Amino acid sequence: MQFVDALLLLVMCAAPAFSAEEGQPKRLLLISQGPDGHPWNTHEFRAGVRILHRLLADMPGLEVSTVDAEDDQRDIPKLVDAADGVVLFVSQGSEWVGSNPERLAAFERLAARKGGITALHWAVGAKDPRYIDVAKNLWGGCHGGPDRKYVVDQRTLEPNREHPITAGLEALTIRDEWYYTLKFASEGTVTPLWTTTIDDAPQAVSWAWERPNGGRSFGFVGLHFHENWGEETYRRFVSRGVLWTMGLEEPKEGLSLEIDRNDIEEPRPKPVGKG
Repeated sequence: MQFVDALLLLVMCAAPAFSAEEGQPKRLLLISQGPDGHPWNTHEFRAGVRILHRLLADMPGLEVSTVDAEDDQRDIPKLVDAADGVVLFVSQGSEWVGSNPERLAAFERLAARKGGITALHWAVGAKDPRYIDVAKNLWGGCHGGPDRKYVVDQRTLEPNREHPITAGLEALTIRDEWYYTLKFASEGTVTPLWTTTIDDAPQAVSWAWERPNGGRSFGFVGLHFHENWGEETYRRFVSRGVLWTMGLEEPKEGLSLEIDRNDIEEPRPKPVGKG
C-alpha cells in the first residue's frame, strides 16, 4: 500500500462516521395548541403548524416534528432539549414558557447552546408584565403588559431588503392584527424585518435577533387570521425566518410553498343546538 493511501485510510478510520458539519440533519420542533377562545379562523395554532410542517418537511438537512402544548406538557422540556430549533405558536407564549420552571429552564438551555427560537403572533407576548423579560430574553421582542397596543386592519409592510430573511421580497399589503410599540431586547442585535406605519410612526412588526451568545431568534406578530397562510409571501417569509434561526438557507431551487386550499379553509365548527 502506498503511503498516501495508508494515510487516507488512517484518517477515515479516525474520523467520526457522521458529523453535523458533514450534513447531519438539524432537528426542528414545532409547538402549537388548540383554540384559545378567539373567533373561528383566528388563532388557529394547530392548523398553522400543520402548514408550516408541510412547508419545511422536504427541506434538506432538517428533521421536523410537532408537539401539542396541551396534550404533551410533560414531554416538552425533554423535546426542547433534543431540538436544535423551536417554533412557538401558542397563546401568550412568554407566559406559557415562563409560568412553568421546567419549561423555562429547557428554553434557556436551548438559547444557551445557540439553538434557534421562533415566536409567531400571540406567542410573542403575554398580558401579565411578569413575563415580558421571558420573551425579550428568548426571542428578543415582546407584546406584553397593560400598555401593549394592537390594531386590526389592512397595512402595507415594507421589507428590510438588506436582511437574508426578507431579501428579494416586495412590499405587501394585507389585513392582520398588528401588535406595535413592542418591547425589544437591549443586548445583541435586533433587526426589524417588516415595518409599517401605525399612529403616524414606523413600527416593526417582525424582527431578527442575533443574541449576545451568537444564537438567533425570529419573531412575527402576524398570522392572527388563519387565511393569511394563503399569502405566498407570508409562507416564504416565515419559512425563511425559521431556517435563519437554525443557520440554514433557503435552497437555491427555492422552498416548496405549495399548500392545499383545504389547509386554509378550515371547517367551521358545527353549531350547538337541537337536531
